[in-house]
Amino acid sequence: MTSCTSATIAATYSSRIDSITFPSKSNISIRIKGPRSAQIRSSLSPPVIIKFRNKSYHQVSCDHHQQITKTCHSPQWNLLQRAAAIALDMVEGILVLKETKHQLSRTYDPRVQIAGNFAPVPEQSVKHNLCFSGHHLFDGDGMLHAVTINGSSVSYACKLTQTKRLVQEKELGRPVFPKAIGELHGHSGIARLVLFYMRGLLGLIDHSHGIGVANAGLVYFNGRLLAMSEDDLPYQVRVKPSGDLQTVRRFDFDEQLHSTMIAHPKRDPVTGELFALSYDVVKKPYLKYFKFSKDGEKSPDVEITLEMPTMMHDFAITENFVVIPDQQMVFKFQEMIKGGSPVINDRNKKCRFGILSKEAKDSSEIIWIESPQIFCYHTWNAWEEPESNEIVVIGSCMTPPDSIFNECDENLRSILSEIRLNPKTGKSTCRAIISSLEQVNLEAGMVNRNLLGRKTRYAYLAIAEPWPKVSGIAKVDLITGNVQKFMYGDMRYGGEPFFIPRDLNSKKEDDGYIMAYVHDEKTWKSELQIINAMNMNLEASVKLPSRVPYGFHGTYISSEELAHQV
Repeated sequence: MTSCTSATIAATYSSRIDSITFPSKSNISIRIKGPRSAQIRSSLSPPVIIKFRNKSYHQVSCDHHQQITKTCHSPQWNLLQRAAAIALDMVEGILVLKETKHQLSRTYDPRVQIAGNFAPVPEQSVKHNLCFSGHHLFDGDGMLHAVTINGSSVSYACKLTQTKRLVQEKELGRPVFPKAIGELHGHSGIARLVLFYMRGLLGLIDHSHGIGVANAGLVYFNGRLLAMSEDDLPYQVRVKPSGDLQTVRRFDFDEQLHSTMIAHPKRDPVTGELFALSYDVVKKPYLKYFKFSKDGEKSPDVEITLEMPTMMHDFAITENFVVIPDQQMVFKFQEMIKGGSPVINDRNKKCRFGILSKEAKDSSEIIWIESPQIFCYHTWNAWEEPESNEIVVIGSCMTPPDSIFNECDENLRSILSEIRLNPKTGKSTCRAIISSLEQVNLEAGMVNRNLLGRKTRYAYLAIAEPWPKVSGIAKVDLITGNVQKFMYGDMRYGGEPFFIPRDLNSKKEDDGYIMAYVHDEKTWKSELQIINAMNMNLEASVKLPSRVPYGFHGTYISSEELAHQV
């Protein structure tokens, strides 16, 4: 592998996130976000399941009940607050004990959601001189995993992102913030919300500074590495010269951002601008669009009218437009009264895409185009085709849409698709890019990000089989549908693949490397694999000193960028 310099960053939570970075000289640094340590509960399930892995669910839950009844006190609490804490903890203990008498859905059963290599890992200080073996030819709370390659020297570190939520729970010694997916469902979910806000009202916890876990995305922008979840502001994390990681602060872009920001902002590779959305699940406006100049100056919010609060996990940009999916996954909190989840698939709602100028000052010119029977959690790229007056969107269309949140009998399918939108006619089309004979579930990945918003030929995506594990990487030709696969091997699974250009001036779109974290379930060892993107052959691997949970999403940072961190 040619010598180069950079930093790669990825993320993991109780189900994880990744990212990768390559500079342009002689170092390569990689960071990945991961889940909490065994002593801290994951964002999706209770910690006790991890601490007592040999016990039955009922035994663990009973231990959890006993743990709650032994109330931990903050030294800052007064007598009234301590009494209130004991009372609220007793109510929660009864609630937990009651839940153990019912069969949990697989979508929030901790024995499924944080079992095996989905379980969190402890923090690791920097370890240098890792084994870096060459080869000839042939993926709760946010945690960053960092691998730095500097010539022949390799180091690794992983650190939890110190969110306001995590800091408070560490002080109290147990989780008190409700977990959005694993706990907020049915009557018990309503009870947990009441407990949460009562604790806040009594000053036992402080949720005024955010409740996010910073576990769903990473972006390097204007000298800052930002760790994000769509329910909060980003958190700034600094990469130290040693390769270690430090949470700096909850970042509001110097008091410019007063709402949440989704975890998939888009940076235009030509202008350097950052584009983002913010959605609210309770009050109008349910959706806002805004952008930042390359120097970090925020534009005014563009309020976009929606009939109901909708999940806006991702969107796309082209050279001149933002493409906003208004899809079937919506928030209906009344469903909790009926015993269900507040995140549902509205079967009466048709998917539509909004096309809005990047420079829009209001939403009056947004063009909505219906695209029935389409649902994409992620869009990999989009571009304009002036010859046909169409906007092309590349995304993975998932069915059923709510399979990640609600249990269903239907098998999950995630089909890489080309969606064409015609703003003049208001018509849309959708086609599967890969032939039915070669069809596999493809989720989590990217295109060459130096071409984001412009026409690309290749996408590098995770082969999400057997779901939710990743057994390999697919390099897909978006024109011909041809697929080149790199499989990890028997009982070996990985996270999201990340593409790094070998040379920013190369004329070949696929001239670079694909990097992915791979875990061997037989040996319980993890490594970083580096694959030649042109021929899909393994070139090198980095043996890691600790397990890296499966995950997705991330970014990479060049050495030059690291040198100019704020």
